[in-house]
Amino acid sequence: MPTSLCRAANAVADKESSVDKREGRDAGTIRLDDPWYDALAVGWGEGAATDPARPPAGGGPAPGPSDIYLEVQRSAAFQEVRSRYRRFVVPATAGFFLWYVAYVVAATAAPGLMARPVVGAVNVALLAGLAQFLSTFLLTWAYARHARLRRDRAALDLRWTVFEQERGRQRDRARGEER
Repeated sequence: MPTSLCRAANAVADKESSVDKREGRDAGTIRLDDPWYDALAVGWGEGAATDPARPPAGGGPAPGPSDIYLEVQRSAAFQEVRSRYRRFVVPATAGFFLWYVAYVVAATAAPGLMARPVVGAVNVALLAGLAQFLSTFLLTWAYARHARLRRDRAALDLRWTVFEQERGRQRDRARGEER
């Protein structure tokens, strides 16, 4: 019974798939209307700058998506986003790591201090351990707030810049093929 259920589920999935199943030379290509296709990531880190499915117009090598990414990476806006990221993450990581190491060192090197009762059965070690959890949540909140206020808008602007550049190059390629 489970095998027939699996076959039925596979048949439904095959009918509902938005990706055409192809054979031959274009078997590995992805349709552009596939919802999981990310046009911005195509070509990034894949080595070749040209799309093998389309020969470049004009005989020279066509600029690929990786050229756009390299151009954006070198831009002042991208460097500012990365700088803002580093200015928060490096000190926050170092501070949290030191706080964690101080807790571990105090627990091993000063057991008498950590065993000192504060209120009833609650001792310094328990309070410091709970403070570890609290500081983790506070750091997560601070990171999300910093990203929202200081990096997200600039990063979104960069993403739109890349999108517009890629669309422009696709239009240029389409015009070149029409000629």
